[in-house]
Formats: sequence, C-alpha cells, structure tokens
Amino acid sequence: MDGYEVREITRKETEPFIIGIHYAKRWPSITWSFGLFVCGVLVGVCTYGTPASATLKRGICGDELKDSVIELNRLCLLDNKKNEASFLVSASLRLLPKCKIVVSFADTEQGHKGTVYQAANFIYCGLSAKRTDWKVKGMEHLHGQTIADEFRGVKNRAQAMRDKYGDDFYLKPRSRKHRYVFLVGSKTFKKKARSCLRYEVQDYPKCA
Repeated sequence: MDGYEVREITRKETEPFIIGIHYAKRWPSITWSFGLFVCGVLVGVCTYGTPASATLKRGICGDELKDSVIELNRLCLLDNKKNEASFLVSASLRLLPKCKIVVSFADTEQGHKGTVYQAANFIYCGLSAKRTDWKVKGMEHLHGQTIADEFRGVKNRAQAMRDKYGDDFYLKPRSRKHRYVFLVGSKTFKKKARSCLRYEVQDYPKCA
C-alpha cells in the first residue's frame, strides 16, 4: 500500500490508542507494539504480549509449546480505512521474533467475526468457551478483569466484591469470541505447532 509503513513504536505512542480509542479501555500485557503510519502520521496500533491466562497458553498447543504462545491483544485504528487493519496485522507478524504461536480473538459482542485475521491467513479454531464476567452497576464500561483486579491476591475475591458493592455487584455472561491462531517461524516449527494444536481447525465464520 503506497504511503503506508509499519514499524515498532514506544509505549508513549501506543497508549493514546489503547486507552483512548480501543473499546476495552484497559492496558494489557504488551511486549511488542507496532504502528501503522501513513505519510509519517500514526493511524493505527497493533500489540502483542503474554496471555494473561496460563491456561490459555497451555490450551493452544500443550505444555511443550506453551512458552511460544503470545497474544495479539489490541488492534486499533483511527479511521479503519479499507485494508488498513489487515495490512497492519500482516506486516507486524513479519516483524515478530520467530517460533511464535500467535492467538487472537474476535469479540462477537462487538459484532466482530475476524475478517482481519481471515485476510491475514490465520487458522480458525472455533468459539471460546462460555464464561461470566464480574460487573458493578454504574461501572459497566470497565472490563471484567479490571474490576476483579481490585481485589487481586484476596482469597475470596467474589465475597470481597459483594461486601464492598452489595447488590450492585453481579455476574454477566461473557460474549463468546472467535479464536484465531497464526504460526510464525520455519516450516519445521509451523509443522510441529500445527500438529500440536489442541483445537479443531474449522472453516472461517462467514460475514453477513
């Protein structure tokens, strides 16, 4: 794409997109940040980091390859013009260290099906399991994990939440997410990782 460039960027450059624009409004674990520039102007951000859940790391390809798993955890663009997102993702994948298993999710609650990941040739591994999120009335804009983190280290966090917030604390069914995987590395690594995938490879979900 003429006039477009993708390169690694700093936290200072990344933060306005993650906190100010992305719907989650929450800073995840970020190891690599890449920016999409148009004629020198930053218009999009894509970040990767260690998955928050050890279960997720093991769940993709098992214990042997769990330390190779990273998550594409934020993708955010100012205007999201045609092909910008897929160009950013594809280019950023080429800039990652080798021997990585990249997992990312498309949120059904946001109406996402993962068209960007499909365009970048990710492997589709179905929908995530059904779960619930912690919510507090009047604070629905906060991510469930952000609320749970308030009582990090407390033995019975749910009870601590009820003690503090009373009837304003409730559980909300979490929207299921489309799960996508991309393998970065040599043919040998990709073959091994693919053979270790613990989820069924499925056809891409169709977009309306």
